[in-house]
Amino acid sequence: MTDLFEEKAEDWDRRDVVRELSEAIGSAMVEQVPFAPDMSVMDFGAGTGLITAQVAPRVGQMVGVDTSPAMLEKLAAKPELQSRVETVCQDILEQPLARTFDAIVSAMALHHVEDTERLIETFARHLKPGGWLALADLDTEDGTFHPEDVEGVYHHGFDRKALGERLERHGFEDVRFLTAHTVQREDGTYPVFLVTARKSAD
Repeated sequence: MTDLFEEKAEDWDRRDVVRELSEAIGSAMVEQVPFAPDMSVMDFGAGTGLITAQVAPRVGQMVGVDTSPAMLEKLAAKPELQSRVETVCQDILEQPLARTFDAIVSAMALHHVEDTERLIETFARHLKPGGWLALADLDTEDGTFHPEDVEGVYHHGFDRKALGERLERHGFEDVRFLTAHTVQREDGTYPVFLVTARKSAD
């Protein structure tokens, strides 16, 4: 599989927009999800670990999952994450992990997954009953957030109502949305939502 993020990994953490967005999303997740030392958490699309680094100190076990070896290499090299975070480089839609988690977090990864219906189903399978899901991504936009020639972008944001209904269809309850951050650029304003939900305990 081609690593679409190999070149981006080099300077990813030095990008102001990326840092500001990650800080805002991570802060919102920490406020909305009651992370605790006895919890195991998956960061889906963990990248270089900008969200992972905010959650890991609050939980017992953290697993960063991504399909980009270059991004995970940057995560694993960070001193503050070594021995605290396990990295897994695989597509969990095709090869699920043989374990479940108390929570799954993900930031700006949904629009890189073509089959989001299957992804939500996969999240549900990887969560324990009552487990938390916290997903951040773009509200529906006109396609200008990413350059036209960028590979691996399958969705121009998401409609909150439609995504909430999709989560409920897959057994998630207490679905709540908030605006975690707004990216301001010369070409437009791009709100980023955080949706939290809990897998049914039944």
